[in-house]
Amino acid sequence: MQKNDKAARMIIGIVSLVIFIAIVALDRHVVQVPYPFSFDVHIFALINAVINSCVALLLMLGFLAAKQRRYLLHKKLMLFAIIFSVLFLVSYICHHMWAGDTSFGAKGMIRYIYYFILITHIILAGLILPFILFTAYRGLTGEYDKHRKIARYTFPLWLYVAVTGPLIYILISPYY
Repeated sequence: MQKNDKAARMIIGIVSLVIFIAIVALDRHVVQVPYPFSFDVHIFALINAVINSCVALLLMLGFLAAKQRRYLLHKKLMLFAIIFSVLFLVSYICHHMWAGDTSFGAKGMIRYIYYFILITHIILAGLILPFILFTAYRGLTGEYDKHRKIARYTFPLWLYVAVTGPLIYILISPYY
């Protein structure tokens, strides 16, 4: 990939902003589209959990590949993690466009744990996209020192989002 920091910053900023606005619009029910399928809409939540689990696995395998200096394998695994994250985003948008809100019905300490995980997951998921894209850009342009520097922050945050997504699904799924 050819290096062009100005264009990369602009594209990453626009993509991140458009996706963020789309998610906020869906959450606020600004956009409403009738559900066109005959199967349970919450299948998308299950798909999200499976995809997020795959992303978490790919991230861990990619990290191990980098630690073992198997950089071509690392690159492939991380690109697959990005592709799976795009698939997740499509499924997430479908679920939130058609399923509406689900209330967490548990009481006691688990309720506080759930909301702590949910809130931190939402905040980090909203912030992580440009970091993922910049980290990938630095790696793809061969700027490995800059790639490693930003990946130190991107990796654990992205992994946290990928792991807590399925955990949230497990906790909320009885209330669908």
